[in-house]
Amino acid sequence: TLRRELIDRIQRERHAIITIEPYVLAAEDTDTKGKTLKAVHIAEAILHAVAPLERPKVSPEGRFRQIHKLLKDSSRSGNQHVLIIEEAHSLPLATLKHLKRFFELEDGYKKLLAIILIGQNELALKLSEQNQEVREVVQRCEIVTLDPLTSTGLADYLNHRIKPYGRKLPDILDETGIMAITQRLTASAGRKSQQSRSLLYPLAVGNLLTGALNSAAELGIPVVTADVVAGV
Repeated sequence: TLRRELIDRIQRERHAIITIEPYVLAAEDTDTKGKTLKAVHIAEAILHAVAPLERPKVSPEGRFRQIHKLLKDSSRSGNQHVLIIEEAHSLPLATLKHLKRFFELEDGYKKLLAIILIGQNELALKLSEQNQEVREVVQRCEIVTLDPLTSTGLADYLNHRIKPYGRKLPDILDETGIMAITQRLTASAGRKSQQSRSLLYPLAVGNLLTGALNSAAELGIPVVTADVVAGV
């Protein structure tokens, strides 16, 4: 959703920004699980986005020299470039280390490529400051964590989702149902810990609410209540 909103805003506001999105279908962090996304694949994606008619050089050294020149020429023509990698938690450590070299592509003092990685919590583990293997990469990263919804934010979020259908939240979900969703998606941080961990993320909320709505429809209940949520 963040990626789609960014690309939509770039197009809507007509920014001179070229987005580069390597395909991550079946991408995994080891070749035994799937196909790893390597630096050469990222280079091919850059080449295709910046100069789709350009024939790639055969040798890796020639190809990287080629994309550096193309990025320089594109930048001098007034363009900016951003590399967006989704499912970045599936990147192998070697590729994460190579991203530093892409980030360091410059024209004088001007950076030629911005990089955005979007991934699950496993990405934060790979980019931990305790991981010495990617220390130089971590030092160049700004890590932003998408926090879960608060109990107040949950009601606002649900109202936002239902608004396009011309309905109001009390029409389908009462206060006890909202509290039940909050409780279902709050987990204990550990056996000995008194703290709790919120799982109120939009996808989890949507899945639980969909199940509750289907159950209510099957039972002929007009409004989802705490009892309905408990039965999902």
